[in-house]
Amino acid sequence: MKGLDILKGKHLETIENGSTTLSLLATGSGLELMKQSIQKDKTFILIPSEAAEAQEFYYIVDGAIQTDIDERPVRLEADDFFSCKDLESPVSFTVVETVTLLSVSTMPVFHYVSEMIGELRKIGQKVEEKDRYTYNHSSRVANYAVKTAAKMKLSRERMESLFLASMLHDIGKINVPEEVLKKPSKLTDEEFALIKKHPGDGADMIRDTPYKDIADIVEQHHERVNGRGYPFGLSGDEILVEAKIIGVCDTFDAMTEDRAYRSAFTAEYAMDELERLIGIQYEEEVVKAFKQMLIEEGKLIEIV
Repeated sequence: MKGLDILKGKHLETIENGSTTLSLLATGSGLELMKQSIQKDKTFILIPSEAAEAQEFYYIVDGAIQTDIDERPVRLEADDFFSCKDLESPVSFTVVETVTLLSVSTMPVFHYVSEMIGELRKIGQKVEEKDRYTYNHSSRVANYAVKTAAKMKLSRERMESLFLASMLHDIGKINVPEEVLKKPSKLTDEEFALIKKHPGDGADMIRDTPYKDIADIVEQHHERVNGRGYPFGLSGDEILVEAKIIGVCDTFDAMTEDRAYRSAFTAEYAMDELERLIGIQYEEEVVKAFKQMLIEEGKLIEIV
């Protein structure tokens, strides 16, 4: 019938990786209708748009997700829905039960997201096969990094680049022997030299993808403001702000998670250590924004 399209089970386009399936169901008149499935324990983030007219609507078909709003946990399940317009800051959701979402966007996002998922699939699967901790660690760092960037009022474009760089910052570890990555005792000089290659190796891998623009962020995430980081010994303003943000978030997450050679430190201890190293390893503006984000999310208690 004229004006009526019936598409039984047909998707215009579908992209899939190990944890996410995204299908474009319909597009036209400036709208995109998508279906997305995300596996349990994964994280996805809504990033504020710089376009005032941008609006997104999400309906949960099945499964459950959780986020924190004003330091209170909010759980959304089947038949719940949410929308965002003029979003003030990034919102991260944790998938509690494998979830299927229907979404409508007033901005064309499918092809951007599908390319991102495709590249993450190619690289991320290799890393997760070798070291599942690295993958989960990168997801947490990405969550911290985007929210810190919002506190620092970075643009949406820079936050999107930061999110990708955070997710991929450790991919160069694919070239590090597993026995070195998981060694419970102190590394030898030779073993540490292998570890120090991972930012450059990761950047080289990314330079062969459509996301070559984020390669420098990945390459610099272990540089420190006093010039004693690696691989180049950059200092101060020579280091990209995005790399400085990942450096802080990476260190905090590493300190607050169990490792083969030690138990996790408390958030308070890790934060004290970051503050102690302001101007030595870390940028003051980044550490302050990161701390404020943790306080607002209830992960750190503010001492008056």
